[in-house]
Amino acid sequence: MKNILILEDEPLIAMDLQHAFEDAGAQVQVATNCDRAFEMLNSTTFDGAVLDVNLGKGHTCKPVAIELRDRGIPFLLHTGDLDRVGEFLRELEAPIVPKPSASTLVVDRLCAICESRAA
Repeated sequence: MKNILILEDEPLIAMDLQHAFEDAGAQVQVATNCDRAFEMLNSTTFDGAVLDVNLGKGHTCKPVAIELRDRGIPFLLHTGDLDRVGEFLRELEAPIVPKPSASTLVVDRLCAICESRAA
């Protein structure tokens, strides 16, 4: 795992995840909204991604999740809104790590997803 995209609108969570992935040897880019995530996707090749489902003001990660799926880039959903967005989550058919979870768990889970796809 080399390049990781984190789409997260909460600064402290984003920073915690960024540091955890960097400690694991990854390079990380953080986006707080879908527009910025698409800019990054168009300029960088990513090996995996962590997506917050709800990005505030009625926005979700869905457009980015669909793009990642279309490109074959593994990702997981990191959300604290399991009850409110249950149907939406099922529609994306992606692994979920509930908030709150230790950032090392998120790293381990994404690494496992990436390794299983590479095998």
